[in-house]
Amino acid sequence: MTVTLAIIVTTSVISIVALYLYPMLLDWGMFRPYRMVRHKTWHELLTSGFLHANFAHLFVNMFVLLFFGNELERTLGPANLLVLYLSGIIISSFPTLFKFKHDPGYATVGASGAVGSVLFAFIFLFPTEKLILILFPVPIPAWLFALLYLAYSIYESKRRKGKINHEAHIAGALWGIAYMLLFAPNGIDHILTILGLI
Repeated sequence: MTVTLAIIVTTSVISIVALYLYPMLLDWGMFRPYRMVRHKTWHELLTSGFLHANFAHLFVNMFVLLFFGNELERTLGPANLLVLYLSGIIISSFPTLFKFKHDPGYATVGASGAVGSVLFAFIFLFPTEKLILILFPVPIPAWLFALLYLAYSIYESKRRKGKINHEAHIAGALWGIAYMLLFAPNGIDHILTILGLI
């Protein structure tokens, strides 16, 4: 079993159990910045990434991970993918922690930050690859998708409407690029080659 598939199976089982069989698991593992700061429930930084708000939320995240995670795992190796994904869950939570640490009503779950890390690591490696979006079924270069994704997430984050954690999306995406530059083999040389600088 690949690491990508192992993550998908583990996340799906935990999410479904929490949603339909044991709701207390959802409350225990969700990310509540206010609670975490005051009660030192630091596990939430990681456990929230294995929980989802509903089945559709779970399906979208795991579908994207399946497509891009498998390719990234073949390119970087299973260890790099696992470290990227788990660190993506934690690091993508930090902006949310600082923004909502005084809001007792705020809570969030989902692997979107980590999935964003995987997606943007893929885009870093294959910036000219054509991506097709479900809502916009026209092939566009991966680099253009990245710019549109970040612009939309920043805009929605500033609007502060709805329940989507756009801060995690932004942080996860940026961490995917940072990871590739800092830890991936020849990451800096790769981007310099794409830019035509070497």
